[in-house]
Amino acid sequence: MVDTVNEKTMLFKGLTVPVRIVCDPETKQFEIFIETPSTASLLLKEIGVQKGSDSCSSNKIGDMKLDQIMNVVEAKKEIFLNRTYKAAIKSVLGTALSIGVTVEGEDPRKIQERIDNGDYDDRITGEI
Repeated sequence: MVDTVNEKTMLFKGLTVPVRIVCDPETKQFEIFIETPSTASLLLKEIGVQKGSDSCSSNKIGDMKLDQIMNVVEAKKEIFLNRTYKAAIKSVLGTALSIGVTVEGEDPRKIQERIDNGDYDDRITGEI
């Protein structure tokens, strides 16, 4: 069972991940449910810092690539209410803004505008 939990949580290495195990005492069968960490926690892990900015508008804690934002979307895609990758990425960009992270050297709102304008259509397509 430990190997199964380790395998299912591999994507979240280095983060605290809620795990729920449901066991049937009669059959000794079990199901493992892995919850995902918060979007902010995943972003902080991607840039290698412990906490977000205390003043996100003036104090930036790091810069990310769009690919890193996409990694966070992949990690959380099972629980997103957004059905398209564009909407999910824009949501994660909003969280990046709130913790004081720039994306590709720019304010995440600029990247959101570019997504709306179709600038990343070659990289961001489809539904989750």
